[in-house]
Amino acid sequence: VFTKPNDRADAYRMIAMYSGRTHSVLSGVALISNKQTLTFCEQSQVTFIDLSAEEIESYLATNEPYDKAGAYGIQGIGSIFIEKINGCYFNVVGLPLAKLDTLLKKFGVSIV
Repeated sequence: VFTKPNDRADAYRMIAMYSGRTHSVLSGVALISNKQTLTFCEQSQVTFIDLSAEEIESYLATNEPYDKAGAYGIQGIGSIFIEKINGCYFNVVGLPLAKLDTLLKKFGVSIV
């Protein structure tokens, strides 16, 4: 489980672990009312390109990784490292919106 990196070395370690590999991003969501509770877990797979030490160092210098769980932002500069994504893009960003909207409708609420 990767949280926000503690420091530059921790961020480097995380990004280096992704290099040339696929990892899973999971988001758990719970909707609770007086009458019911609905929960789900969304999973997406993200594949990184092979990264050189110089590419990782350059990314760390942008300061983007330090406030992101997993040390990268798929919606930011980190997107250049993504070879492919299997699953919900918004799950990787942080909240699986389509599935959330489906469950909200069961509560009689719609985003739009």
